[in-house]
Amino acid sequence: VQLQASGGGLMQAGASLRLSCTGSGRTLSNYIVGWFRQAPGKEREFVAAITVGGERTNYAEFVKGRSSISRDNAKTMVYLQMNSLKPEDTAVYYCAARLGTLLQTTTNEYDFWGQGTQVTVSS
Repeated sequence: VQLQASGGGLMQAGASLRLSCTGSGRTLSNYIVGWFRQAPGKEREFVAAITVGGERTNYAEFVKGRSSISRDNAKTMVYLQMNSLKPEDTAVYYCAARLGTLLQTTTNEYDFWGQGTQVTVSS
């Protein structure tokens, strides 16, 4: 499955944005999808993940309460809504996919990756 993340941009602190991940090739609806991010000079880190049916989600502590991951399998899209953006949210955001049932949080558990989308939050 080929993935493409979009929706990033330059934002003010406190703003909201919605990132989108679209899949092509094999249907994205068969995969668990996760969002990760990588800030300059830092390791890529887990942000959120969602099961195939959307019934279970998992979030990193730093986005809990201000982010929501969702999916529309009919459109083979997965979204990451982020609210109350902070300068420390500045990073390249990637979506990734894996088969299975577990909402893994490490990069090596995901088999497919898209090109990221840059999110920059100014104070």
